[in-house]
Amino acid sequence: MRASRLLSVLLLLQNRGRMTAKELADELDVSVRTIYRDVEALSAAGVPVYADRGRTGAYQLLGGYRTRLTGLSEEEAQALALAGLPVAAAELGLGTVLAAAQLKLHAALPAELRRRANELAERFHVDIPGWHRGIDHAPALAEVADAVWHARRVRVRYRRWDGSAVDRDLDPLGLVLKAGVWYLAARCDGSVRTYRVSRVDSLTGLGDTFERPPGFVLTEYWRSWSEGFERRLYPDTALVRLSPLGRDLVPVFLGSVGARALRDTGTRADSDGWSTVELPVEAGAPALGQLLRFGAELEVLSPTELRRRVSEAVARLRGLYS
Repeated sequence: MRASRLLSVLLLLQNRGRMTAKELADELDVSVRTIYRDVEALSAAGVPVYADRGRTGAYQLLGGYRTRLTGLSEEEAQALALAGLPVAAAELGLGTVLAAAQLKLHAALPAELRRRANELAERFHVDIPGWHRGIDHAPALAEVADAVWHARRVRVRYRRWDGSAVDRDLDPLGLVLKAGVWYLAARCDGSVRTYRVSRVDSLTGLGDTFERPPGFVLTEYWRSWSEGFERRLYPDTALVRLSPLGRDLVPVFLGSVGARALRDTGTRADSDGWSTVELPVEAGAPALGQLLRFGAELEVLSPTELRRRVSEAVARLRGLYS
């Protein structure tokens, strides 16, 4: 642990040029006294660390000294796959590992590429969670991720959507982060299924490993499963008229499903700016709430039964507010 921290101190000074003991301590989450000891150890090992004295004092390396000791550990190499997703890395328990890997990679870059990398980091940022919720709290995520990585069979206690709990023996194949929610693709009883990781209440290793299914590709599986999920979520279709504002609201309320419907079925706007679209809707009562969100920016044309129900709901609203 200390050797890794000493290397981190050295690489921080190499990358940033000049840092105070407080800045180093904050970066590495240790005490200032620990930094003092680490710098003394580096000096004793022949690293030319120079200390400015006084209130504004700081440490820096002399004479453009650069280390070539930048080899990545196995964990750090794995963490680099999440370099653009620091929140996801932290959820998986790889936050500090990712920081160390990035530091080593940064130190190995030529000066010009280091400058460009810094500029990129200052100008672009990836924020995974949606506006209305953060990342799903999934206490078992790190254990699940470890089982995925090492291809270990596990037994989980899983909470279904209705609150009931079941035990499942799983071969964990891959993790997907979708809009702040972690999903696990796992083989169970010979078929691959999808599980929401936040509903895993407990996990126990079964002591053996498994062979991944031949030809299984996580991205292809997720795309196919997502398309099927969308069809199950929106099994019906309503023909609607939309105002210009209503069209703008479709992707907001229905996401990619709505945007695809606009692209594939939307007609050219009439003289008043309204157009018709075949809009995917949920089954039964939820479809009513889904369409009422649009207010006066949407008119249901068919099916007749859904149009009647929307009309009755609007009449009730009128009675409440008249």
